[in-house]
Amino acid sequence: MLFRSWQGPVGESGPDVATVPDHLGVDHLVVTRHALVRQVLADPETFRPDNALDAVTPIPVAALRVLARHGFRLPATLANNGGASHPQIRAIVAEALHPHRVAELRPWLTAVVRERVGRLTAVVRRGQPVDLYAEFAADLPLLVLARLVDLPDAPAGTVKEFTRAALELFWAPVDAGRQRALADVVGRFHAVLREFAADGTGLVGRLRAAGHPPEVVVGALFFLLVAGQETTSQFLTLLLHRLTGEPEVLTGLRDGTVPVEDVVEEGLRLEPPIVTWRRVAARDTELAGRSVPEGSSIVLWLARAGRDPAVVAEPELFRPGQPGSRRHLAFGAGAHRCVGAQLSRLEAAVVVAETAGLLAEVEVLRAPWCPDNLSFRMPDAFVVARRTGRSPLGSPYRSERRPSIPMPRR
Repeated sequence: MLFRSWQGPVGESGPDVATVPDHLGVDHLVVTRHALVRQVLADPETFRPDNALDAVTPIPVAALRVLARHGFRLPATLANNGGASHPQIRAIVAEALHPHRVAELRPWLTAVVRERVGRLTAVVRRGQPVDLYAEFAADLPLLVLARLVDLPDAPAGTVKEFTRAALELFWAPVDAGRQRALADVVGRFHAVLREFAADGTGLVGRLRAAGHPPEVVVGALFFLLVAGQETTSQFLTLLLHRLTGEPEVLTGLRDGTVPVEDVVEEGLRLEPPIVTWRRVAARDTELAGRSVPEGSSIVLWLARAGRDPAVVAEPELFRPGQPGSRRHLAFGAGAHRCVGAQLSRLEAAVVVAETAGLLAEVEVLRAPWCPDNLSFRMPDAFVVARRTGRSPLGSPYRSERRPSIPMPRR
């Protein structure tokens, strides 16, 4: 069973390439070793991205009708585009997320994060629990993205509902009833994106000016909202949780002996929000001496590649700055490497630097729980409280659904 199996340790043994049936009985060729994963990602002619958005659970006719009623369409745009249009679309998006523009956000982002940390620290010191996912990390990357790219004027809660629904619809094992409900959420917001794409400015306007049809503009927005903020909020949550169990790292962050950037890279290696990604063989080929027929579905195990003992000496330990730590594949590689990598790194660096003191004061009431999903971890809550000297894991506390927060107007 492929789902959740990324949680186990790598170990020294096991095949580099193996056929693994998932819960649906569909055979995937799973690639685990760092060098082979990179090889596949670097060869888009042999291993195409066409299946990146193929639904893991085939979408039934009833759910397809719901999507069709909303006019849903998602053509090859970014992650699923192996065609000639990809370089230009990617270049336009990359310009919107240029490292110089990203770097200019640091003072503003630091102020936002510092205010949130101060507010939550006060709550914790009053003896009350806080959910660091819902109350801190969930909407932060969305607010950051909104300062770089014109986005539809929609409440943050609505956007988050859409993006999480999309990740579940396309990458999770779900039943037919749930698929219909998810299709309605995704379809309704897709209609919002279509309306915005018709006359939006900024990135949307540049894509239109370059001659890309409306469905491609919508597709670019779709990918940005999912990959440009949802995965980052997941990573921030997972990294903060990991750091609560790394007191020596927190001490090093506070006294300046552990570089923030090293902590971020080690976090990306050990806690990547995207644990697998897919490719399809465009022709008969082979990997590590194993025959790979044309049309084979290939699952690249990014999380395991980051724990490959051939790359890093202590693969299971959180050791910021250890040799090989920065060679992770959390952002992929090759022509489809994550275009927002620097943005995600900046957000994580600011968050790590500003939360180290708070994390040293708390203990975990409820660890993040991640549902079954082929590629995304999707933590639902991360509840902490002031440290008491005893571990209250298993507390019945559950966070409430977070109310929508209006997106800032440009």
